[in-house]
Amino acid sequence: MMERRMDTALLVLLMGHLAAALEVPLDLPQPPTITHQSPKDYIIDPRENIVIHCDAKGKPHPSFSWTRNGTHFDIDEDANVVMRPHSGTLVVDISREKADHYEGVYQCTARNKHGTAVSHNIVIRQSRSPLWSKERIKPIVVQEGVSLVLPCRPPAGLPPPIIFWMDNNFQRLPQSSRVSQSLNGDLYFSNVLREDSRNDYICYARFPHTQTIQQKQPITVKVLNLEAINDTMAAFYNDTDLFSEDPVDERKPTFLIPSGSSSSQTVLRGQVLELECIAEGLPTPEIYWTKVSGDLPAQRWSFLYYKKNLRIVNASASDAGDYRCGAKNKLGSVHHTIHVSVKASPYWISGAPRNLVLAPGENGVLTCRASGTPKPSITWLMNGIPIENSPKDLSRKVEDDTIIFTDIQMGSSAVYQCNVSNGHGYLMANAFVNVLSEPPRVLTPADKVYQVIKNHRARIDCAFFGSPIPKITWFKDSRSSTLDGDPYIQHDNGTLEIHTAQARNSGKYTCAARNMLGIFENHVYLEVKEPTRILKQPEYKVVQRGRSVVFECKVKHDPTLVPTMTWLKDDGELPDDERLIVDSDSLTITDVTESDGGVYTCVMNTTLDHDSASAELTVVERPDPPTDLELTDQKKRSVQLTWTPGDEHNSPIQKFLIQYDDSLHHRGHWHNLTEVPGTRTTAHLKLSPYVHHTFRVLALNAMGFSRPSFPSRMFKTEPAAPDENPKDVEGFGTEHDNLVISWKPLTGLQSNGPGLRYRVMWRQKAVESDWSTVTVSNNSRFVVSGTPTFVPYELKVQAVNDHGVGPEPDIAHGYSGEDLPVAAPENVQLVVLNSTLAEVHWDPVPHKLIRGHLKGYKVYYWKERSLHKHNPFHMEKLILMFSGNHSHGMVPGLHPFSLYSFNVRVYNGKGEGPVSPTQQFETPEGVPGAPTSLIVTNSNLDTLTLEWSPPHDRKGRITGYTLKYQPVNNSNELGPVEELALLANETSVTLPNLKYSTRYKFYLNAKTVKGEGPVISQEAVTIVDEALPVSPFGNVSSSVGEDGALISWEYWGPEKNVYVEYIVENTVASRQVDIATQGWFIGLMCAIALLILILLIICFIQRNKGGKYPVKEKEDAHTDPEFQPMKEDDCTFGEYSDNEDHKPLKGSRTPSNGTVKRDDSDDSLVDYGEGGDGQFNEDGSFIGQYSGKSGSRDTAVGHESSEAPSPINAMNSLNSFV
Repeated sequence: MMERRMDTALLVLLMGHLAAALEVPLDLPQPPTITHQSPKDYIIDPRENIVIHCDAKGKPHPSFSWTRNGTHFDIDEDANVVMRPHSGTLVVDISREKADHYEGVYQCTARNKHGTAVSHNIVIRQSRSPLWSKERIKPIVVQEGVSLVLPCRPPAGLPPPIIFWMDNNFQRLPQSSRVSQSLNGDLYFSNVLREDSRNDYICYARFPHTQTIQQKQPITVKVLNLEAINDTMAAFYNDTDLFSEDPVDERKPTFLIPSGSSSSQTVLRGQVLELECIAEGLPTPEIYWTKVSGDLPAQRWSFLYYKKNLRIVNASASDAGDYRCGAKNKLGSVHHTIHVSVKASPYWISGAPRNLVLAPGENGVLTCRASGTPKPSITWLMNGIPIENSPKDLSRKVEDDTIIFTDIQMGSSAVYQCNVSNGHGYLMANAFVNVLSEPPRVLTPADKVYQVIKNHRARIDCAFFGSPIPKITWFKDSRSSTLDGDPYIQHDNGTLEIHTAQARNSGKYTCAARNMLGIFENHVYLEVKEPTRILKQPEYKVVQRGRSVVFECKVKHDPTLVPTMTWLKDDGELPDDERLIVDSDSLTITDVTESDGGVYTCVMNTTLDHDSASAELTVVERPDPPTDLELTDQKKRSVQLTWTPGDEHNSPIQKFLIQYDDSLHHRGHWHNLTEVPGTRTTAHLKLSPYVHHTFRVLALNAMGFSRPSFPSRMFKTEPAAPDENPKDVEGFGTEHDNLVISWKPLTGLQSNGPGLRYRVMWRQKAVESDWSTVTVSNNSRFVVSGTPTFVPYELKVQAVNDHGVGPEPDIAHGYSGEDLPVAAPENVQLVVLNSTLAEVHWDPVPHKLIRGHLKGYKVYYWKERSLHKHNPFHMEKLILMFSGNHSHGMVPGLHPFSLYSFNVRVYNGKGEGPVSPTQQFETPEGVPGAPTSLIVTNSNLDTLTLEWSPPHDRKGRITGYTLKYQPVNNSNELGPVEELALLANETSVTLPNLKYSTRYKFYLNAKTVKGEGPVISQEAVTIVDEALPVSPFGNVSSSVGEDGALISWEYWGPEKNVYVEYIVENTVASRQVDIATQGWFIGLMCAIALLILILLIICFIQRNKGGKYPVKEKEDAHTDPEFQPMKEDDCTFGEYSDNEDHKPLKGSRTPSNGTVKRDDSDDSLVDYGEGGDGQFNEDGSFIGQYSGKSGSRDTAVGHESSEAPSPINAMNSLNSFV
């Protein structure tokens, strides 16, 4: 027997490829095949006609018959039953007969000459939704803390109803870990609370098939504590306590369901396993689950009803075992073990038997592999008749779940039924054996074009048929080789698969089907397209209502595919609204409203693929105003305000602003009262007495404040005595004999009642006296007359109204009026520290003589004259102020060698006191200023005469002068220094034995006993020897640039102005009007000549006075940057200093290229004109100024010349040159 089973298994393995079901073309003979049938358990709606489906195909087309409850069902005998044409489907008209008359077990048979197929048993049952039986449910009265079960017990329906608990308002009753619904629909309380009392516990049963809901009578539950129960029941039981035991104590958990320590449960494979544990206890127990023999199945388990229900979907054999549920609270724990057994109705192991198509002489196998728990039995039928009762066939052999066909012949076609059953259900399947002899054919249409997206899977069909089964071969384009390797995969059904299609895979494919009866070829085409991709996705938008928004969606797609852009809103179609404008790559929404908010998706579809991208639009706006303002908890000085927030319009409310209007004092003016966070909708408001409040609320979000809510009703607070007194109480005097008491008055809101007035009190400080009191109203100050001068006072101001006085006021301090001080500082002394600084000392004036608040001391001082001059110096008095109680101070900025006068006085808030006796002091000598002028006269071959003026600011007695001089060569190198000491009364000196035609630099300064002052410098050149004429110019050069010509030179002559002459050559003639012959031009030239003549006369006069021209000044500035020009008032010269004078007197070098450094005396045209600022005569000659760039200057006394170049300077230059 074992050997025969092994042979059978080998045969099945060898012929396994034949088991693949072939789709037989309907133009070929074939037994019937059931294509559609009603479910095994068919629950019908009694209000609708009954339709029992049974459709089949075959060649020839099959005929149909039915059995009912195992016997033939004669359709023709029942006028209410009709079979649809070309179908076995029955339609039962229930208008004349109740539906339950047709309940039963139905089976359909489809037959033709090649065989008979049968359906599975179809059990017809009418759905039922019976009513709850009428019952009177007594109220349930329970003691607080005990457990409670409210039964539901719905009527049995078909299918079973869905249970839920609701109240009278059709709102689901809240459930928690303490209160929950069991699987059978009962409502369990682990412990009851007072809040569980209600009269509308209603159990509802929804019957899904008929969509009807049945309601149980409401259950009333009253939860009372022990005292309340005794009081309630006494009336019914002659005042006898119903419950005499103690109140319910806390207790450890016990299970309400299931009962005992263990239980068992069975579930079928593939169904849902639901395990339940509900415990009672106080405090409420916590439920937990474990599997004793392993872990809970991953991703298939979940907890329901607050962990009281463990749910495992798609149960399998691995889910069998022991499950433990536990309940615990702080007093203990309890466990229950549930043993789970998993049974199984029959199920296919490798699928239902498949149709078998064989050619005469071939071998084949039908298999019916199924399993179940317990193991199912297998029964074979042929054409609906048990196979043992069917005609014998030598080619057929039955081996348990397998039928083996060997050398089958024509006429052996039939339909075989496999029935697998156990105690939990059955399986029934049809599979035909069709014996045919057919050449191959390809069922896929010829020249079919397949299109696929690049990098996607491509499948090219080659549906075929033939008997014997053809062999399929694939070729591409040139048919050079078969396609049987990577990247191609050929399936048994003929399909050719390319796992990842690329552009190179496009082309013509040929499918060839071949068997012993012939060959058939079919051509198809594959096109690989570029994918559709969204390049720019729409972005999340937040927009304010009323504005516009644009979502962009830029897409790239294969150019041979026709794209279609579709926009969706919340996965649905866009609203039909003209505000929504769809363009080729964007969606624009104008005048956005709140209803426009949502998720917008752009979908680009082609015939092959699509791509989509989404973005959310959030429409924001200022919040709607709060509503339903309500005042509660009203007290004398507070009230509770509640409100309902308005729509926040997608922008969370940040805060609420509460305002009030006081119609008693400021009607129509809204004042801010307080703010509360946006999460609150109530505020406790502290209020002031004697105010008629009306409240309103504003909400704030990111967009701004909402409109105000409608005002609340008025809330009046009663008058009361003032809660506070005026602030900022001050006392001061406006006259020497009065005291002004002022304060900040209370507002109407602070008054707390009518008749607001102020009680003003005062008394002298440090004097035993009673308070003086006066009451004033409608005022914020009171003047006390006849007071002593500047006396400290204690002050109080108290608020009073018709309902009482305010709290005891704080004492403020003030002084009566001030008067001028009556004494001057004494013992005034002054110490001269140096020529410009002195220190003055004095004894402070006694406080009582100041007669006011001490502000400080003032030192008045002024210069009488300089000590080297006898004429007085008219100088305004200077004032130094020393605030506070000083007794000395510094007097800076004094002039050396001068006579000063000074005095000191004290001052207070009223003014200055008497003057101290005026005293005088002298400042010592200082270093003198520079000589006012230094000029060179009588220049000869070897002598020069220097003349100078004394310093303008001598700062002492001049004791003499120091003259230093040195030669300067053509390279600006300085020679040895000669020094002369001159007497104080000398103002000129002649220097003999000088070198002829040599440039010299001279330095002169004055001296006092304090030292030497700054120098004044000058340069001069001895006269050139006539026998040896030497030009004062050297290194003359020129260059031409874009802006003009640049001319440079070295000059060591005595003249200060230079005349430059040049000739313009190779000019291009142009047509010009000869303006020299025009009358207006001649008149203009005459006027200019007259003006120049007048200016020359003026300059000549100024020069004879010792003045200097601008070019001279600029040269001096170039060599001696600190030189000060002559003052306009007295024609004297200011002091100056030269940076060079502070350097060692030694030679220096100039650059070899002839340019002159900033501090050198030689100048170039670059330094003074920069090539473009010169003036030209009519003949083209240039008249420039010889001027140098200014260097840095030390501080010097005097006025600096700012004279600009002018025609006068040009003419002086010409005269000097001549």
